[in-house]
Amino acid sequence: MSDLPVSKPTAAGAIASRLSRTLGVCAIFTVITPVCADPRAVVELFTSQGCSACPPADKVLGELAQDPSVIALSLPIDYWDYLGWKDTLADSRFSARQKAYSHARGDRGVYTPQAVVNGTTNVLGSDRAGIENAAKRTQNTEGVMSVPVTMTQSGGQIKISVAEADGRSGEIWICAVSKAVPITISRGENRGQQITYHNVVRNVLKVGDWNGKAGSWTVPLENITRDGVDAAAVYVQDGNRDKPGPMLGAAFKSLN
Repeated sequence: MSDLPVSKPTAAGAIASRLSRTLGVCAIFTVITPVCADPRAVVELFTSQGCSACPPADKVLGELAQDPSVIALSLPIDYWDYLGWKDTLADSRFSARQKAYSHARGDRGVYTPQAVVNGTTNVLGSDRAGIENAAKRTQNTEGVMSVPVTMTQSGGQIKISVAEADGRSGEIWICAVSKAVPITISRGENRGQQITYHNVVRNVLKVGDWNGKAGSWTVPLENITRDGVDAAAVYVQDGNRDKPGPMLGAAFKSLN
């Protein structure tokens, strides 16, 4: 994961964020279509095309992706590639992220399919009820998903605005997402199956650090787009890449 060259927070972004919280509507930018988002949970599914237990979890993630209050992301890992099928979507950075979550929790809970809910709780990825319960529990944790985040697209740029939250800080990351990727698996534990993977993260880039003050950042669209990418997710997370903490806020947007 690499840092992005982006603009510094602007006064306009701070004003828009305060307006958003005051009026309960999306921040408004000239010639930009705003995205209203009030998500209650970010669900990250660590999955693998080579894992026979994963297809039911991939299906659950697809169902969660239809819920506008959930930002559901599929992060394919690569450590099962030796089983006879190399995952065509896997990224070693996702394997590292899963391990970082385990270290932050202080356990050895690294497996597939594993869902991490709001950066704090891990659940069997095929257990939808467990994921829903984890989302409810983590919402009661102070600070979790409490920071309003908006994301807008204008021409060749994405603008990210984060509201003020005194006493909070974290990192801002943006994910390039492919909303639906059908894969035919010809070897390994899932040989003969065609599986559609939903909201697959194809790239992750750090936008910047957030110090609790309202601000906005601009990301060139060319920095995240590639073949098949048709959406973006942005999240503000406590901690850092090596020790990720609770999700503080997030937004999701289909790209034009």
